[in-house]
Amino acid sequence: MIAAAGNKPKKIEEFIGRVNSETSDISIARMTSPGGWVEPGQTPEFDEYTVVLAGELQVETNSGVITVGAGQAVIVAAGEWVRYSTPHPEGAQYVAVCIPGFSPEIVHRDPS
Repeated sequence: MIAAAGNKPKKIEEFIGRVNSETSDISIARMTSPGGWVEPGQTPEFDEYTVVLAGELQVETNSGVITVGAGQAVIVAAGEWVRYSTPHPEGAQYVAVCIPGFSPEIVHRDPS
């Protein structure tokens, strides 16, 4: 389990990555976000591939805002500003794959 950024606690279960397997090339984690969760914006140095398993994930970029529902996926390219949230009461469960693997040093979160 990994601590998450945001206004509410979010559960991160890393299967492969820097914490669990000492793998820096890729990270694969299942996220469980409560309703009303919002994380700070970020401009990461990794590509992020997200597949929503349940609920809805809101993805805000400089291009606009999209809602990704269960059975849908989204790709956010390295260097693109993004902010994830789960505004609906049911929250969301999703799998995130980051290449290279997620690291606090390369996520580049917006200042608080």
